[in-house]
Amino acid sequence: MGIRTLLFMLLLPGVVALLVIDSWNDYQTLSEITNDAYDSALLEPARVLESSIEFTADGALQVATPLYAQVMLESRAGLRKYYRIEEIDPPLPDGQAAPESAGRTLLGMPDLPRPANWPRSNGMPVFYDGVYRDDPVRLVAIVRDLYYHGVHRQVLVLIGESTSKRIEAERAAQRQEFLRDTRMLTLVVLMVWWGVAWALRPLNRLRSDIRARPPDDQTPLDASGVPSEVAPLVEAVNHHIERHRRMLQEQTQFLDDASHQLRTPLAIMLTQAQYALRERDPEGIREGLRGIIAQLGRSRRLTEQLLQLAHASQGEVTQHNILDINALARDVVLQYLPLAHEKQQDLGWDGVPEDFKGDEIGAESDESCLTAATAVAGSEVELHEALSNLVHNAVNYAPPGAQITVSVVRAGDRIEVRVADNGPGLEPALRARAFERFDRAGADTGQRASSGSGLGLAIARAYARRNGGDILLRDGEPNAQGGVGLCAILWIPLLRDNPVIQGLDSIKKAD
Repeated sequence: MGIRTLLFMLLLPGVVALLVIDSWNDYQTLSEITNDAYDSALLEPARVLESSIEFTADGALQVATPLYAQVMLESRAGLRKYYRIEEIDPPLPDGQAAPESAGRTLLGMPDLPRPANWPRSNGMPVFYDGVYRDDPVRLVAIVRDLYYHGVHRQVLVLIGESTSKRIEAERAAQRQEFLRDTRMLTLVVLMVWWGVAWALRPLNRLRSDIRARPPDDQTPLDASGVPSEVAPLVEAVNHHIERHRRMLQEQTQFLDDASHQLRTPLAIMLTQAQYALRERDPEGIREGLRGIIAQLGRSRRLTEQLLQLAHASQGEVTQHNILDINALARDVVLQYLPLAHEKQQDLGWDGVPEDFKGDEIGAESDESCLTAATAVAGSEVELHEALSNLVHNAVNYAPPGAQITVSVVRAGDRIEVRVADNGPGLEPALRARAFERFDRAGADTGQRASSGSGLGLAIARAYARRNGGDILLRDGEPNAQGGVGLCAILWIPLLRDNPVIQGLDSIKKAD
């Protein structure tokens, strides 16, 4: 269902209902005004007849009807008038019901119907509807008390007229009201249609702009000409376009990186395979095969890193698990111990947080306290991969005999896993470049060995940021050359809502 249809379905029923109610009220008001006008015109000859009743010299009642009263009582085309004057004998007190039998008719039609509700006081008119000789009529009744020489006499004056003129006037007014409301409704529908169409013009322009764009156009939509209610939607679309643009850029960069990095080892393996085919000496053939195997190993490592980098660049982790970063760091150290021993390196692990020593909280061997102090929320697989890249880089770039220490430290509201070595280190000016893809920072100056693909730190930082943390490079341990090695720090926000951590904080503050 379109917005235009929805707006019409919401607006028009209410407008029509208001017009119907207003028309009904107008019709009722007009009908009351018409009836009041006709009743006032009907009351006038009744008052004239009431005042025309008088006593004769011998005390009898007579009606001296003036000429203008006779003119008012004359019937005309479409308006028939009836009247009656009768004497009520004996006179009735105020409010008493009229007798069923008619009184003595003094003037007019003797069978003219009486009112159902008798007038309650002298001279008070009562209007009512009736039927006289199959003709619907509107009547007025007036009771008048007369006194002559102490004698109480009472007369009833009835004046009626046919209702055809009233009905005709009401129907004419109803037709005029209907025509007026129809014009009003038509005007309202046109105004609503024009208003909705005018209000939707910015959306139509926005739709035309989107349809006219080429498929590769990733520029944001212009939100300046749309209504304020639609601006958040346009901003959300622009946010989605920006995310899509970044994703396409990352995919393009990944394809460029993969094609560039894999082309060279594939060419080398092809050359070595051709060389092995031409070689006659079995030792030369084995040497070529060993070269191919070495290139396959490097290509496998590079392919795995490229796939990890593509996965790490997909945004934030949607589902977090509670894990112990301290235990995770220990597992990574155990994983790389054989590689470190092969290079005659001292790889160690210091898993006790500096600000949570056992003698401070009275639990030297309480593993639950240590676990609670290093609890974080994140993806165990991704954080394991990030730490693996940091430890692998340290083992790969540190020389034989170097010392590498992996420590877990709580620093304020976050946990830091520090991988520090006493190798050649890296100049502070080159540390920002170390996170760029395929940039083996320090290799061009001879400060570090040139082995590796230059993806380890980029992958580690991408995984850390997906889990709400980051990777920092600082000075490491002093080395034999008088300089310092490199310290890579992976930090993750602390799990603050852990009740055990809150208990440890309260204990520390009490101490």
